[in-house]
Amino acid sequence: MRKLILTTLVFFFSYTNLFAGEEENPIKILFPKAEFLNDYTARIPFKIIDQLIVVEAEFLNQKGNFIIDTGSETLILNKVHFPKGQRLTKKKTQTTSVTRIIDQPYERKLSEFILQNFNLKNKKSDVIDLSHIEKSKKMHLLGIIGYNILKDYEVFIDLYLNQITLSRVDKHGNKFDTKVYAEEIVDSLDFQLVKHTIVVSGFVNDEKVRFALDTGAEFNQLNKNSNRKILEKFRPMRKLSLVSADGKKIRVLAGKLYGFKLNETSGVGPMYTIVTNLRKMREAYGTSVDGVLGYEFLKYKRTIINYKKEKLYFIKSPIFKP
Repeated sequence: MRKLILTTLVFFFSYTNLFAGEEENPIKILFPKAEFLNDYTARIPFKIIDQLIVVEAEFLNQKGNFIIDTGSETLILNKVHFPKGQRLTKKKTQTTSVTRIIDQPYERKLSEFILQNFNLKNKKSDVIDLSHIEKSKKMHLLGIIGYNILKDYEVFIDLYLNQITLSRVDKHGNKFDTKVYAEEIVDSLDFQLVKHTIVVSGFVNDEKVRFALDTGAEFNQLNKNSNRKILEKFRPMRKLSLVSADGKKIRVLAGKLYGFKLNETSGVGPMYTIVTNLRKMREAYGTSVDGVLGYEFLKYKRTIINYKKEKLYFIKSPIFKP
């Protein structure tokens, strides 16, 4: 049975046809607006479309957009924009991310993936139909850049300047370019990497919580089965109706979450949040969590992700008025 997929506020089913074979030629993705500081560091401007981080790119002779999504396990290509003759291989496992489980994924082996002048060997991409997202967001969507590409970099997501900085790291997470940031790093936080998912610990109403960090989440999510003391800090504002591709509707409660702290001294919020049932998403997370931190968290925190060190760093931010 196909599973219902939650991609931020869009529900959908995925389906593709079966092909077989392997990719032989190097694959290049170009960011025409990127600024390459040196061989190791690039700054790429992005735009916000419905609270999704979107970069312009050229890929396989196509010009369009990619969503930056730490919640996605792999690079995902939009099947509708690539030739029917593309040779694909059926995956033995599901494609998962923080906010979705995708049935019947197909993959393309990329013998050499070149991010401008950054070469990444033996990468794989999932190929599925993303037309539902493309239509709802009214953009030309080539795909989604996920964990298997981002993990080789230290990733600075800056919603103040609307740019993402990618800096290559070694196997220990140390940057090859040591002079990447002009701004001051004011705080840091360890996280747990569960499969591809960034899981951070914090506090709500003095109760310890575990949240997944997902740059592809338009709104924060809070598990409706969380501890009562946690739910006390959620202030409901209205109900939203979400519609799946087959016409089924689901109602969720939307409001603001107050009192979230990364540690005893660093608070965040209030943040717009929806309350939903995350129980069925355990397979995607690889662990149980109390919620998801997305755009609403990142707009407060100029965040650097270092997958190898399993550490977040936070750049000093200007005063933000919600």
